[in-house]
Amino acid sequence: MSSTLPATPVDRPPPDPARGGQSSGAPGDGTRWVRPALLALLLATAVLYLWGLGTSGWANSFYAAAAQAGSQDWTAFFYGSSDAGNSITVDKTPASLWVMALSARLFGVNAWSLLVPQALMGVATVALLYATVRRWYGPAAGLVAGAVMALTPVAVLMFRFNNPDALLVLLMVAGAYAMVRAVENGATRWLVWAGVFVGCGFLAKMLQALLVVPVFALVYLVAGPPKLGRRLLQLLIAGLALVVSCGWYVAVVELVPASTRPYIGGSQNNSLLELTLGYNGLGRLNGNEVGSVGGRPGGGWGDTGWTRMFDAAQGGQVAWLLPAALVLLVMGLVVTARTARTDRTRAGFVLWGGWLLLHTAVFSFMAGIFHAYYTVALAPAIGAVAGMGAVTLWRRWKSPWAPPVAAVTVAVTAWWSFELLGRSADFLPWLRWAVLLGGVAAALGLPASAHLSVRATTASAALTFVVVLAGPGAYAMDTAATPHAGSIPSAGPFTAAGPGGRGGPRPGGGPPPGAARGMPGDGTIRDGNAQRGGFPRGGTPPNGLPGGGAWRGGGGMGGLLNGSTPGADTVKLLLDQAGSYTWVAAAIGSQNASGYQLATGHPVMPVGGFNGSDPSPTLAQFQQYVTDKRIHYFIGGDRGPMRGDGGASGQISAWVTATFKPTTVDGLTLYDLTTPAS
Repeated sequence: MSSTLPATPVDRPPPDPARGGQSSGAPGDGTRWVRPALLALLLATAVLYLWGLGTSGWANSFYAAAAQAGSQDWTAFFYGSSDAGNSITVDKTPASLWVMALSARLFGVNAWSLLVPQALMGVATVALLYATVRRWYGPAAGLVAGAVMALTPVAVLMFRFNNPDALLVLLMVAGAYAMVRAVENGATRWLVWAGVFVGCGFLAKMLQALLVVPVFALVYLVAGPPKLGRRLLQLLIAGLALVVSCGWYVAVVELVPASTRPYIGGSQNNSLLELTLGYNGLGRLNGNEVGSVGGRPGGGWGDTGWTRMFDAAQGGQVAWLLPAALVLLVMGLVVTARTARTDRTRAGFVLWGGWLLLHTAVFSFMAGIFHAYYTVALAPAIGAVAGMGAVTLWRRWKSPWAPPVAAVTVAVTAWWSFELLGRSADFLPWLRWAVLLGGVAAALGLPASAHLSVRATTASAALTFVVVLAGPGAYAMDTAATPHAGSIPSAGPFTAAGPGGRGGPRPGGGPPPGAARGMPGDGTIRDGNAQRGGFPRGGTPPNGLPGGGAWRGGGGMGGLLNGSTPGADTVKLLLDQAGSYTWVAAAIGSQNASGYQLATGHPVMPVGGFNGSDPSPTLAQFQQYVTDKRIHYFIGGDRGPMRGDGGASGQISAWVTATFKPTTVDGLTLYDLTTPAS
């Protein structure tokens, strides 16, 4: 009798131990452990993602303000407007805002109503990843995949934050689940669902959702049960479902007259198609992003290349198990190389390995705007490959090659964790040595355990599990324990790449975003953009803003990438006769405007959109708004008005300076647009 356990049969999914089926080569003798283990994983994930969530305040006030606007006005809800006056939208499609805005309508606008949905998406993603991996590799693989995903530091960060990435990752994993079901039975409906989930992912974060499409298509072409012609036809139908599920929104926005909808933020010509294909499309790949930070085209977002995912900016965010995943991926593809075309064990490695490799390649070489938190999209694939690889080794443990492969994988992972922990030398300095020594012990013990009892092998596997997850687990706990705010958050503690913002000065000073109107916040909040020294960790330009641009803002102004925090007298002034105006104020840049809008509960016009570089409104439009008495104040800084980039926002700033008399409140310069200087 062969000592190698057989692969999962290709004609049906493995039995579900949680429902009384047989074990699928997983550690342990029984099946009763599966359901409690899954519940424990999901409960622990929920605690990790929900505990102390409100301390981050508004988190990214850019999206918080847009969610607030959507909770106040249905037009703002549909388009994803930054303000309820519907002057301009955020620079993304609005699906993630829809979730937050609906929550805010139900529970009020506060940190919990905006952030709890993200945390619940994280728990759902872990559960769905478990369900997806379990179907072909059994519950042990699913649990490992879910645990790795849950403890990836950047996943902890983004599922406790209000950027669109949480919804994006959930929908991509849902698409993978549907694709797994399609490969099992060849049903067109599951391919259609995969297309719908990816299309909805587009509505969350545009073209990034489409990175999984080539992988999904490849998996079905390789492993789908029907004949080739039918497989191709089914994929065309799935592609049509994808286009319809997101194209309806693009069509509506493009066909509605521009004069009757808000300006499309992030575009230079008020076009969602331009935003999709330009600023948020090819511009991210080649770096030619007109209207980007500083208003200049070109790169400046760190070195590109295959080592990017391992560098000081990204390594501690997501790459803890990336070397292990690559080793296990190669192993899995080699082991399954001679299986039947429809073999699911190989299809699983093609699916999740393709996801991993394609995302890694794109993130490594994109020359445009790139932030470390984008890498959260890698976490499901790393977890899945780790889970599948671990179970593949377990099933073939008596094969002569399996223990050495396991030993090499553990040794590489322990060494890499040692290196990553060394980048934050003041953070639990004993841990890196414990991980290294534990890794050496596990690497040496695994080959020996192949000749011992199942109990001894299980003990070695448990030690391995602890060793490989100790580093990311510690970073995950630190991430959850520290509030985060700003546009460029990063996970984990201070690293050698530069301060991540803990305790650092905010550009323009003031307390953290979210502190206004009773929102929680304190001096320990980790501002994702606190100072230039923190740039490398966040994946932002190591030498400052592209083109040498400087932080805009002063005094209480939040600057380009941070929400403003107005003083009590400023809020009182803006609330005076607020109901008589469409916008109680205007400020250059969406982040600058967001804090005042969140503090007052009334629309504040973000001149120039997120970067202050969008041509909205034009000077003529702004002057007409002022003539019609639709804007009360123009908000400057402690040195006068912020002048933007010299485009429309710069012209507006110059006109305000020349036309209206400044007044200072809470150290902030404001201009009453109803009272000319002369």
